Amino acid sequence: MSPSDKMEGVTAEKPVTPRVRAGRKPSTSADELERVAFELFEQRGFDDTTVEDIAAAVGVSKRTFFRYFESKNDVVWGNFSDQLQAMRDLFDRCPPEQPVADAVRSVVVEFNRFDPAQVPWHRKRMELILKVPALQAHSTLRYQEWRNVVAEFVAARLAQSPRDLIPQAAGYCALGVAVASYEHWLDHPEEELTETLDRAMRSWNAGFGTGMSGK
Repeated sequence: MSPSDKMEGVTAEKPVTPRVRAGRKPSTSADELERVAFELFEQRGFDDTTVEDIAAAVGVSKRTFFRYFESKNDVVWGNFSDQLQAMRDLFDRCPPEQPVADAVRSVVVEFNRFDPAQVPWHRKRMELILKVPALQAHSTLRYQEWRNVVAEFVAARLAQSPRDLIPQAAGYCALGVAVASYEHWLDHPEEELTETLDRAMRSWNAGFGTGMSGK
């Protein structure tokens, strides 16, 4: 599970100063809206930050904001559709002879590999996704999209429908292991995310017969 992450971590020390000019600026982008939104979330909290606040801080109108994101919740997930396509591309590159469980593990781990400079930003994103109650219902929709990518791959390998039991079970299991790994990673910032994911996925693939000593 890995939303889009293109920017480094933000800090709360530097206040966001609204720009005076309204309307869309040539330099406005989804990345800029994300960056400013995360600064505001850091300063005010997610619940107390509005779309109007984000748009004003960037110096654009609400209408411009909605050209990039359907809601404040979507800002947290970033360009998730493109990321899911990248996940599909990773599955497409899996060798046909690679065991299904091993392919799922390798893709989930690689999908969540980030440049070290992006890790603080990604940590803030995941803290919002996993810890802000207001985001839980929205996250359920994103989780379903993520599970479906896994189910599509497993179904293709097994010559089944993505809606069949085993592909769906694989999607749910992979997501559960990924979420558990992320929660562990947030609580243990000294650990490497991909190593945590790999250990958890291998343990699941082995029927939890390995990795049980991990904290």
